[in-house]
Amino acid sequence: MTRSLADLTDQLLTAARKAGADSADALAVDGTSINIDVRNGVLEQAERSEGIELGLRVLLGKRQAVVSASDVRPETIAQMAERAVTMAREAPEDIHSGLADPDQLATDLDTARLELFDPSDEPDPATLQDDAARAEAAARAIDGVSQVQSASAGYGRRRVHLSASNGFSAGYERSDRGLSCVAISGSGAGMERDYDFDSRIFQADLRSPEDIGQSAGQRAVERMNPRRPKTGSYPVLFDERIANSLVGHLLQAINGTMIARGSSWLRDGLGQQVLPKGLSLLEDPHRPRASASRLFDAEGLPTTRRAIVDDGVLTGWTLDLATARKLGMDSTANAARGTSSPPSPTVTNVALTQGDKSRAELLSNMGTGLLVTSMIGSTINPNTGDYSRGASGFWVENGQIAYPVNECTIAGNLRDMLLRIIPANDARPHLSRVVPSLLVEGMTLAGE
Repeated sequence: MTRSLADLTDQLLTAARKAGADSADALAVDGTSINIDVRNGVLEQAERSEGIELGLRVLLGKRQAVVSASDVRPETIAQMAERAVTMAREAPEDIHSGLADPDQLATDLDTARLELFDPSDEPDPATLQDDAARAEAAARAIDGVSQVQSASAGYGRRRVHLSASNGFSAGYERSDRGLSCVAISGSGAGMERDYDFDSRIFQADLRSPEDIGQSAGQRAVERMNPRRPKTGSYPVLFDERIANSLVGHLLQAINGTMIARGSSWLRDGLGQQVLPKGLSLLEDPHRPRASASRLFDAEGLPTTRRAIVDDGVLTGWTLDLATARKLGMDSTANAARGTSSPPSPTVTNVALTQGDKSRAELLSNMGTGLLVTSMIGSTINPNTGDYSRGASGFWVENGQIAYPVNECTIAGNLRDMLLRIIPANDARPHLSRVVPSLLVEGMTLAGE
């Protein structure tokens, strides 16, 4: 008879106590994933994986250790606990480690309202292959597409359960359905590549294969015959597909781990203006049908909606229990973890205030500059915020797209860049990072 994940985590805690642990928490994850790749209209690769992973964290005073396994036999569970306790005895002390107090734990544990799992039947491989083949055919039908590098369809499902010796025990189930296509235009040294994809929790929300394939093909063709832009200082418009990377740098800079180490360019930014007035960055871990939603974090604390940035002003860090203790603050219930690692702070769903203009209107207003649609490489100094990335996209003249560009570098300082952003109104609301296209004035552009 198959044991439940709750039973497995309880067995891990019992084994940890028997091995001598003062306290412990246990994580069990099982799931299934399927991925189908199609090339030239025929199946190129099919993968299916199923498995279960167990993770155990034990604490001896202020010493902790984490072990993991993919074997659920009782003897393996006993060995995990013994090994973890042995490791903890040799680990250095961490005065900030420890489980949550019982009165801190989440009590609202019914995740059904978050709609994280599609109850419809798992798609069979033939259906996934057909979706990928349709996306590939749609891309190939675009005039100028020379080949399709890949067309893939996938499905995943996983169950997670967390239990701890402080009395917490809860779990949830997630699913995801994805489809992607990468198209190539031109030939030889003149080949250009672009892509499109969609990933949703519910199959019914997924865009059609034809839409994804056509978009990938059109984007690849639009990139043909690129030039290098002129070096200088210009406005740069980050396309919605990549604009969330700028917000990502801000989120990384306010991560409690970076702040506790003193290694963030925003380490002195609490209570200061970090975005233009009128813009806010909200975290909402309870948004339905969003991949990062959760009612409780990896330490069992209840998650809540918060304004990370309010009217342009940074209001707080992203903290788990350990980083909060280091900083003399309260956890923001942002702990995340895997089976082989202790908790660390990570944001859930975030949304940046959208503007009142479309991307086309921002292009028209920017005059001459660069529309960035893809970036490669990254040189970002975490201590100073100095920013430099390779970019490609389209040159804009008199508010109109003139021609594609590549082999250029955009540079600036993140603190200054973020204070100058102008958002469009084109963010996709289903993503975990809802960020529109962003215009940044006066960036340094290195081209020819």
